[in-house]
This record gives sequence, C-alpha cells and structure tokens, in this order.
Amino acid sequence: MAAQPSDTLATLKTESETLKTKLEEERAKLHDVELHQVAEKTEALGQFVMKTRRTLKGHGNKVLCLDWCKDKRRIVSSSQDGKVIVWDAFTTNKILTSSGDGTCALWDVESGQMLQSFHGHAADVLCLDLAPSETGNTFVSGGCDKKSCVWDMRTGQCVQSFETHESDINSVRYYPSGDAFASGSDDATCRLYDLRADREVAIYSKESIIFGASSVDFSLSGRLLFGGYNDYTINVWDVLKGTRVSILFGHENRVSTLRVSPDGTAFCSGSWDHTLRIWA
Repeated sequence: MAAQPSDTLATLKTESETLKTKLEEERAKLHDVELHQVAEKTEALGQFVMKTRRTLKGHGNKVLCLDWCKDKRRIVSSSQDGKVIVWDAFTTNKILTSSGDGTCALWDVESGQMLQSFHGHAADVLCLDLAPSETGNTFVSGGCDKKSCVWDMRTGQCVQSFETHESDINSVRYYPSGDAFASGSDDATCRLYDLRADREVAIYSKESIIFGASSVDFSLSGRLLFGGYNDYTINVWDVLKGTRVSILFGHENRVSTLRVSPDGTAFCSGSWDHTLRIWA
C-alpha cells in the first residue's frame, strides 16, 4: 500500500529535525570558550565621548539609507522624498540589492542586467552587507524571516545561516576582519556571529532598551559596535565585554541608518527627522 502524503510529510519533518539536531551537536563541538571569557584580560574602555559635528539638511522626508565614499569624505543618502543626495560624488559599476520578494540580486549598473540572484529567505530581505574585499566573494543578508544568511556570490548559494533573533532583522554588518558579523533587530537586540565557529557569540541588550535596532556598524578596530534605535538614540557597545559604553542623543525621530567613515574618525547617522548627523 502506497504511503499517504501526510505520512510522507511527517517522515520528512522527523528527518529534518534529526538533521537539525545533528547540526547543533556539530556546532557545539566548536563551542570551546565564551567571548566574555576571552575578554576578561582585556582592558576596559575609558570614558567615551562623541557629539554632533555637522548636521546635513536637504531631504524633505525620512532618510532611509546612507554610505561613505572611499575618499573618506563624501556621503550619499536616499530618502522617502524620492531623492538621492550625493553630498559630493559617488560612482560604482555593480550593485547588490535586497528585495521584498525574498531574494537578493547582483546587477550590472551600466547594462541594467541581473548577473546573479540569491534565493533562500522566506520573507522580505531588509538588509545586506558585502564582506571586506580581502576575505572573499561573500555577503550577508537579513530579513523578516528572523534569519541571516551568508551567500557565495559566485555560486548564488547560501553557505551559512543563523536564526536566533526573535523578530525582523533590520541591519547586518561584517566585522572589519570579515570573520564575523553583527545584526540589529526589532527584538531590541544586536547580536554578533562568529563565522568560523558557526554560531552566535554575543548579545548586546539591556532591559531598559525596548525599541528595535534599525542599523549597526563597527568602529574601524572592531572594538565598538554602534547601533541606531527606533527610540531616536544611538547605543555604543563594547564588542568584547558586551557592555554599553555610551548612549548618544540628538535625533528627533527614528535613527534609520548609520555608517562609520572609512578612516574611522567619525560616523554619520540618518533619521526619520529628515537629517543626517556626523559624530566624532
């Protein structure tokens, strides 16, 4: 007698759970030490002070995205007002995009042709970040399925995935060495994932933080993690110790994006208050 579809589905679910358990067991074998144990001998950070150095006004609506140019001075930003403002000059030949259709895509800007598509998310893909150029052809993405994926740009395949957040992942950013990445989520936490150990190694949160993290970026050394939040603040975390070292006030609405300058001397934040702020 042929197996019923329901029996086949139950068998596949059982096999899936068994494989997932085996995967977790293999990951556990790499779990030899906690990050806070490694950081015990590291000197604590001193007083951390930053303030707004310049406010860039020009957008007529919510600032949604920004990035620094490689000349270490210029910034490009986009807004819900339909404008992209280049505060100087910005050029590129290829661009990676994430989409509400659950995919990412690599495009040739000049021809407008799609070079590669990436399928693996089960819901809107909200963010992505390219690995540092010296570490290889990979990028990381995060989405509404609470999952972050690491992709091989050459094959289009997902090579690693992590599902420890409890809500949408709004931002992902590679650690400067390319061996790890951070994520910010609507669950009010930022998290650090070690790609070599294939697991989450730190959670950056406080009971008093109840609003989602919309954007994250590392300092040039990787010791600090900057997180922009929906309560208009920017929290600065000690990556190794897992403690908050500063909280920055200034924006008058949700902090939707932030980026550290290429030389590490400043960072820029964009907000729904229609402004960008440069901090140093």
